[in-house]
Amino acid sequence: MLRRLALRDFVLVHRLELELGRGFTVLTGETGAGKSILVDALQFVLGARADTLSVREGATRAEVSAEFDSPASLADWLDEAGFEAAEGLLLLRRTVDEQGRSRAWINGSSATVAQLREAAEHLVEIHGQHAWQSLTRPAAVRALLDEQAGVDARAMNQAWRAWRQAQQALEQARTQVEALGRERERLLWQLGEIDKLEPGDHEWDTLQAEHQRLAHAQSLLEAARQALDWLAEGDPAVDTLLDRAAATLDDAGRLDPALGALAQVLREAQSPLQDAARTLQAYLCDTEPDPARLAQLDARLAAWVALARRYRCPPAELPAQRNAWRAELQALDAAADLPALEQAERQAQAQWLEAARAVSALRHRHAPQLSVAVTQAMQPLGMAGGRFEVALLPGDSPQPHGLESVEFLVAGHAGSSPRPLAKVASGGELSRLALAIAATTARELAQALPTLVFDEIDTGVGGMVADSVGRLMKQLGASSQVLAVTHLAQVAACADAHVVVAKSVQGGAAATQVQLVTGEARVAEVARMLGGERLSGLAHAQAMLGSARA
Repeated sequence: MLRRLALRDFVLVHRLELELGRGFTVLTGETGAGKSILVDALQFVLGARADTLSVREGATRAEVSAEFDSPASLADWLDEAGFEAAEGLLLLRRTVDEQGRSRAWINGSSATVAQLREAAEHLVEIHGQHAWQSLTRPAAVRALLDEQAGVDARAMNQAWRAWRQAQQALEQARTQVEALGRERERLLWQLGEIDKLEPGDHEWDTLQAEHQRLAHAQSLLEAARQALDWLAEGDPAVDTLLDRAAATLDDAGRLDPALGALAQVLREAQSPLQDAARTLQAYLCDTEPDPARLAQLDARLAAWVALARRYRCPPAELPAQRNAWRAELQALDAAADLPALEQAERQAQAQWLEAARAVSALRHRHAPQLSVAVTQAMQPLGMAGGRFEVALLPGDSPQPHGLESVEFLVAGHAGSSPRPLAKVASGGELSRLALAIAATTARELAQALPTLVFDEIDTGVGGMVADSVGRLMKQLGASSQVLAVTHLAQVAACADAHVVVAKSVQGGAAATQVQLVTGEARVAEVARMLGGERLSGLAHAQAMLGSARA
């Protein structure tokens, strides 16, 4: 649940800290006092869009922080995202400056706004004062049913995209047969040219190395002969001189052992020199100029260079170019294979249909349950005898959202037939229906979300209906934390805690203040909401609070 909400320089608030508890809490106050500012602040710290208007006039930065009990459902997400646990608490903080730059933190570590929104999905559900407007939008209506039915539409949506891609590939192949044929002929001709050469993957480097060796064969032989003479066959040769030096040091070593050790070092150096001499001898025996082979290499290299120049690529990249053309030809053949594309399109359609039928089954199973639950919730809200139905209408053609569209039907009183909600419900009825639906779905949400917020969702109701709304909110507060911004005294009287929001002038500027009221202060606020603080109003408020407690 939400334990604490702190604001600093947010809209009309200079500094404010609000401690909250379990159960049902109402926020009341005069019109324009800023009751909804607290809801706006909560939405801001949960990742809503930042606005420079959120910064209080004269301040440089607005800041909102919220402290929640950290739900178990968020533990794995926090660990994967790299946020430290805070002993069962979840600390969210967000700022926005005059330039609109926003920053966010989760448990003291820097976070993104997207991460705030992801965390919010486990913490709070907010029903706004214009919630009824969504009841007339098909997408919102469908989303509401799907949420109650536990529909996971990701598989269906993915299958729909795959089907659309298969349809587009098939249509493109049908309309571009001639163009694909011409492109195929071009690739085949180019591959034919390069296949005549048959360039090996690393052949270019090998050819160049061999050509360089044969082109300079005479100079290489001369260098090897000269080196062999110096090492072993000349007069004097290095090997002979090294042997003489070692013998001289052997004689001197009888007088100084250090010189004898050096003689041993020189004798050990003779071995690699002798190996090098043998290698040079083998090189001279095996190497000789080969004009015929050199001519072959010249022709082969010239063919590589000519083909590379024709296709405007370095010679060494010819094998890679051939592989790329082969892959392109393979893709082209697949793109022009109408039977295979038609088969792929049919398979994609079948996969989407299977996923859509699974979604449809869930909708048909839960639509009657939602209809009954909302109908029951309507009865005490001034719509006794009324009926609510969730209609599933088969679509004329396949749609991304499934096999059917979803529509809400309502009969406002007994004896009338349910008709499309947008056509028969008045503004007041829409507001009450939104409240009935919110209360119905909130019972489900309370199992997953610890905090429910209602922002003036009771607008347009009064009298006995308002009493029912208050009792409904109190019932919800028994299983979850409920926060409600309201102007109805009947609703406020049912709350477990009562917070009053007031506007005052400080230093020539308007400011919003918040105070938890109890006892006589609460009686006075309820009396104000009833229309006055005269003796009769205070008595009425006292009686209303006593009745709510009972």
